[in-house]
Amino acid sequence: MRKEFTMKNTKYDFESITDRNNTNCLKWDLFNDDLPMWVADMDFKVAPQIQDAILKRANHPVYGYTIVSDDLFDAYINWWDSRYDLKMSKEDMAYSIGVMPSISSMIRCLTEENDEILIQTPVYHVFFYVIEDNNRKVLENQLIYENGEYNIDFDDLDEKLSRVKLMILCNPHNPVGKIWSEEDLVRIGELCKKHDVVLISDEIHCDLTDPGVKYNPFKAEDYVIRCLSPSKSFNIAGFQSSIVHTTNKDLLDNIKAQMHIDNSDSCNVFATTAVTAAYGESEDWLEELRKVLYSNKEIVRDFLANELPIVKLVECDATYLLWLDCSALNMTSKVLSEFLRQNQGLFLSAGIDFGQNGDNFLRMNIACPEKLLKEGLLKFKAGVIALNNINSLSKNIQ
Repeated sequence: MRKEFTMKNTKYDFESITDRNNTNCLKWDLFNDDLPMWVADMDFKVAPQIQDAILKRANHPVYGYTIVSDDLFDAYINWWDSRYDLKMSKEDMAYSIGVMPSISSMIRCLTEENDEILIQTPVYHVFFYVIEDNNRKVLENQLIYENGEYNIDFDDLDEKLSRVKLMILCNPHNPVGKIWSEEDLVRIGELCKKHDVVLISDEIHCDLTDPGVKYNPFKAEDYVIRCLSPSKSFNIAGFQSSIVHTTNKDLLDNIKAQMHIDNSDSCNVFATTAVTAAYGESEDWLEELRKVLYSNKEIVRDFLANELPIVKLVECDATYLLWLDCSALNMTSKVLSEFLRQNQGLFLSAGIDFGQNGDNFLRMNIACPEKLLKEGLLKFKAGVIALNNINSLSKNIQ
């Protein structure tokens, strides 16, 4: 059921298009596509409170080595307390330059080479890389896709948790955009305790839910390690700030030692400034952003229904990454994604990158001004039409 809200009296600018070309921008400069809608990076201007704080810090003319201050930890603590009623303390937290560097360190200190690590596919593709690059093996608990919705195969999860020491959970889930229910999280927790498995909960997309909807954080348990960051919520990934949170002191000590060995625990000179301005001063910007993202989702939903019904939107409650069911096009996601790039200059992520069971899908990043979104949708339609025309011609030739 659709949610109702109004976009009247907006305070912030989510409409202007900022030219990001030639700024060493991963999203726009790496492949030089006309319209990249792949990597999880927003094309909106940052909250002005963050920009003002960064400029003020930049006015100090020395940018040397930086310590992680209590202000940064307090910003995390206050945010999760006020928004999610989740109590944390500095003693239960460790600083890291990013969620994936943290997970890489945890894989090294909590498992051995050739160990299997469980993930729930289709899932964020870097989970595969970080496991395999550390000489571990991926074990998939494939999500069940029925009637346009994803759910957990708990029987399969129970069996496979008996084979591993470590599970990585994504909540809200990327790419399917699902917020796992409290009941789901309790069942996952019970199975992890049953099999003595440590659970890493990646909750980086937690703030990016539909208006009026909140995600369910994994509660503090001695087998749970939570990875948190404002980088997605406020589009400040370039400042490289995240934290690891667990109430298990032994686990935390081991993780801190490994992150120190990996040199992933040092602080960017602007990190504390960016985090404190985001969590302490920019909440109203985030609330407006959530409405904009929901409005963009509605635009995509209506466009597909009216202009491109052969592609189905997988309904979701979180993230700005839409999971598009393209199974009716009868081709692999790599072929489809590459055709859209070559034919239209539109770059959507191929579903196969998120697991074999994602091969009928594309992932679309809708965190951009409405004008760009509509341009992307028109390119998508034009590409599908061109592809169908080519396929029809090929059949006639045969």
